Amino acid sequence: MTFQPRELFPDRSARDLFGAEIRRHREKADMSLRRLSEVLNYSKSHLARIEAAESLPYDDLPAKLDACFGTDGMFARIYALAKNEPYPSKLRRMVEVERRAVAVEEYACATIPGLLQTPELAKESLRIGNRFAPDAEIEEWTNVRIDRQTRLNESRPPHCWFIVDEAALRRAAGGPEVMRRQMASLLEHGTQPYVTIQVLPFRAGQHVEAGSSLILFTLPDALTLAYEEGSRFGTIIEDQEQVAVRRKNYDLLRAMALSPRDSEAMIRAVMEDWTSWEPPQI
Repeated sequence: MTFQPRELFPDRSARDLFGAEIRRHREKADMSLRRLSEVLNYSKSHLARIEAAESLPYDDLPAKLDACFGTDGMFARIYALAKNEPYPSKLRRMVEVERRAVAVEEYACATIPGLLQTPELAKESLRIGNRFAPDAEIEEWTNVRIDRQTRLNESRPPHCWFIVDEAALRRAAGGPEVMRRQMASLLEHGTQPYVTIQVLPFRAGQHVEAGSSLILFTLPDALTLAYEEGSRFGTIIEDQEQVAVRRKNYDLLRAMALSPRDSEAMIRAVMEDWTSWEPPQI
């Protein structure tokens, strides 16, 4: 099967333009990605993600590219704009919508919602999903994720309703101490008047959103948008008929979940489980 490089979209943003210009200049120079990585002494996998606008480069890369291709500071100038765009294209619109929302309703199937994650859990979750990313890149993404949580500390924060699958409470990410602190953080968030947390227990059985996560954003004009996410995709849904279907799905999950008080009790029980957890004997 012939390798097909992924499509690039240089008109989307400076970040996308930076990646597209890397491909254009290396193809013009008849260089493979592997050869360019050798010339620049840069990770090939990281270069591939930068070219696809999925990652930002380190500060030293623009100068290396300008020297390699003789582009007289072009990459440095584009990078000055691109570094102001911390999110890849596939997430940027979702984050922009989240910033505008007056209400956020989320169901998380596999991990704690990003708006509720501790820095330790955020870092572990990002590492699990990006096993080959450099440590500096994981640190950058972690900071970006935690920065999103500043909305919860504003004078008029959005009303947030989180339905968390029991699996997200019990599946270890980073070890028992990380999970114990995460449970304590959930309990603290649950005391905030604009935050409601429910747990969807295993005994609730199968449901329509199994295997994916769902977020409903209510905007100031009362328009609602939906965002569905799987392990390798994320899609904003604007068609109001499709949004209405997701609203019904979410309301069903809310009915199947434990009450906020019973959810708090389960989170406390799970925190005790993580506190007393011992590794299996081998």
